Amino acid sequence: MDENFLLSNETSVQLYHQHAKDMPIIDYHCHLSPKEIYENKTFNNITEAWLYGDHYKWRLMRANGVDEKFITGDASDYDKFLAWARTIPMTIGNPLYHWTHLELQRFFGVHDLLNEANAPMIWDKVNRQLQGEGFGARDLITKSNVTTVCTTDDPIDNLEYHAKISALDNFNASVVPGFRPDKALEINRPTFKPWVAQLSEVSGLVINNYADFLDALESRVRYFHAAGCSVSDHALDAVMFEPATLEEAAAIFAKGLAEGSVSVSEEKKFKGFTLVFLGKLYNELDWVMQFHIHALRNNNSVMFGRLGPDTGYDSINDGNIAVPLAGLLDALDRESALPKTILYSLNPNDNHVIASLMGCFQGGGVAGKIQFGTAWWFNDHKDGMMEQMKTLANFGLLSQFVGMLTDSRSFLSYTRHEYFRRILCDLVGSWVENGEAPDDMNLLGGMIENICYNNAKQYFNFSTPALVTN
Repeated sequence: MDENFLLSNETSVQLYHQHAKDMPIIDYHCHLSPKEIYENKTFNNITEAWLYGDHYKWRLMRANGVDEKFITGDASDYDKFLAWARTIPMTIGNPLYHWTHLELQRFFGVHDLLNEANAPMIWDKVNRQLQGEGFGARDLITKSNVTTVCTTDDPIDNLEYHAKISALDNFNASVVPGFRPDKALEINRPTFKPWVAQLSEVSGLVINNYADFLDALESRVRYFHAAGCSVSDHALDAVMFEPATLEEAAAIFAKGLAEGSVSVSEEKKFKGFTLVFLGKLYNELDWVMQFHIHALRNNNSVMFGRLGPDTGYDSINDGNIAVPLAGLLDALDRESALPKTILYSLNPNDNHVIASLMGCFQGGGVAGKIQFGTAWWFNDHKDGMMEQMKTLANFGLLSQFVGMLTDSRSFLSYTRHEYFRRILCDLVGSWVENGEAPDDMNLLGGMIENICYNNAKQYFNFSTPALVTN
């Protein structure tokens, strides 16, 4: 893992070191805590920074036979670190082998390959740095050359810490909210009715019917917009859409509140109408709409009961997405209200579906208006990234791609952008070496810089957030 790691030819070396390496980062989708950013959270040790909440690592530790006590249990942080150190040599072939060592190198200057024998030395060396100056949450963002962080926030959030961050005079990165209204759409989940009550309280609007519900949602969209938000995000674990009238959607909403569940067809209509309503708002405000498709969540009911969600028991979903997704995009397009949209799927079998479908809705004078989102979650490894970019290039314009996101809860995860950039440069460099692309560094260097940063800067058009109060 030297300076030319993942760069297999001279062209890729030149593209990376001269054009990709030093580009800033726009982290347009992540799960970092605004509170921790504002407080410049510091870490007592590497376990706290590395293993708390990182279900990527937890899954591999379980696969390596590590007892849950040393993963999410009550073992000491040092013993948990040792369990990860014992696991690391077993992870060769998994991207976490690379990510772990990139993080050790870039943030802490540790170039040793982590294992059980050298774990005590690395524990001491890294922890001395973490407990010193310059390793708080904001410091790590600054060191990573991040210009914008877009967090993931529920519509009922008051965005208190976003306002506090925007008032800081010693932090140059912009931290803006991302609007994630999943609970507004999941009418068949037990969280729906209590969430509607919370929405009513936060918005200050009495919600007696569906029209009131839409008014309250709109009020929160505009509240987020005033706080600098220009991105929404939706977890479409199953893509549901059926055309519906306002009257049908209103009746389904009333039934859901009264009875706690609706039929599958009714759910499709409710979600479809509500998504179209929100899409129109996003388009009006020049937001970017994101659909994260095909996650199958909380599969292990025993461990879900013990640990809750987001603990390493999710997987890839399957199912039909082409017809409902086309219907949803078309419903917005028919009203000239289709916003800029990014489509991701956790299932790589959907790659060609998404890449071909996005071409049906490009236009309006917006370069790359509909994006095939970067390889995500179970796909953000070398093969997954290569396949996503090659599919995009085959079906559309790789040159207009908005590039990598972090999608992480860890402040050390920004090395994933380096990982992506090296893979991107190796892909394009290989085309040059094979005679499939011109050996034109002005053309290709500009393309690389655009994918790494400039395209996202233009596409999202993040603004400086205003100070808002709830």
